[in-house]
Amino acid sequence: MAKQPITLDGKTILVTGCPGFIGANLVSRLLGELKSGRIVSFDNMNDYYDPRLKEYRLRLVEKDAASSPVEHIFVRGSLADKALVDQTFEKYKPAVVVNLAAQAGVRYSIEHPEAYIESNIIGFYNILEACRHNPVEHLVYASSSSVYGGNKKVPFSVDDPVDHPVSLYAATKKSNELLAHSYSKLYNIPSTGLRFFTVYGPAGRPDMFYYSATQKLAANGTIKIFNYGDMMRDFTYVDDIVEGIVRVMRGAPEKATGEDGLPTAPYAVYNIGGGQPENLLTYISVLQEELVRAGVLPADYDFEGHRELVGMQPGDVPVTYADSEALERDYGFRPEISIREGLRRFAEWYHSYYILGNQ
Repeated sequence: MAKQPITLDGKTILVTGCPGFIGANLVSRLLGELKSGRIVSFDNMNDYYDPRLKEYRLRLVEKDAASSPVEHIFVRGSLADKALVDQTFEKYKPAVVVNLAAQAGVRYSIEHPEAYIESNIIGFYNILEACRHNPVEHLVYASSSSVYGGNKKVPFSVDDPVDHPVSLYAATKKSNELLAHSYSKLYNIPSTGLRFFTVYGPAGRPDMFYYSATQKLAANGTIKIFNYGDMMRDFTYVDDIVEGIVRVMRGAPEKATGEDGLPTAPYAVYNIGGGQPENLLTYISVLQEELVRAGVLPADYDFEGHRELVGMQPGDVPVTYADSEALERDYGFRPEISIREGLRRFAEWYHSYYILGNQ
């Protein structure tokens, strides 16, 4: 699909879900790279996980903003608050919107479905409506590898059918793609969805396995290894995700007119994944080695005594594997940071944050 180049310098960029994990890393990258303009961060700072982690990330973002020529503004609120979303668009008039705010987590969605409808459906609808009434050059939004459900064919391609989600979280993300397509078609809004594959890194989400496992091991607890370890994940380091987002932001699907004289939908979806799925047990072994190396755990730690192999959890899938060829073809990028390098950076951050108290 043809791309319309977009210059980010001098523009107002709205990033929802900052200071969430990916959002904070994206905003810091933009603050360090752009020469002018304004970035508006938007988040409700909820307590799905320890809010102190979001406050920590926000301090890092504000520190980066202090030395950046780019203005940074933080708006605290919920995407489900339509009046606030509309007010934010009308006041700041963003040229590019990156919607990363969402209620995350597959297992949490089983017990708390209302949080997903409010944030991921109503909140995303409010973003689309705001883009409709305050035209933007490009809407980039987070989808998820979970939309592939129990697909047996690997690697997962964006051309594969995604009609059988196995969790409510996955269903809401697929709904986002459908809603974005309809708004792109009806109102000529250039939009790109990004299906993220198992994102990890320093100051990540504590509900993600690598992080929660580290916390349990550090507290001398036992980690549960699902499906008896017979799991494959396409782990993607957060810097690779951010690189992909920035490249996509700079190239929007081109507007065009169809044979019927109406706009064709300026719409695209891409995978962003490591492209090299790792066995869960291998990933755990590398994590353990790096936790010892960083001084989080002692060299003589009894890892075997702190493992429990358990069955598959509801809503989970045994394999995720991204076909990222389309991303490489259209934007010249393929994730490249290895799990060894990524987990080393995480372990060093964990030691600094929790053990040395650099918070």
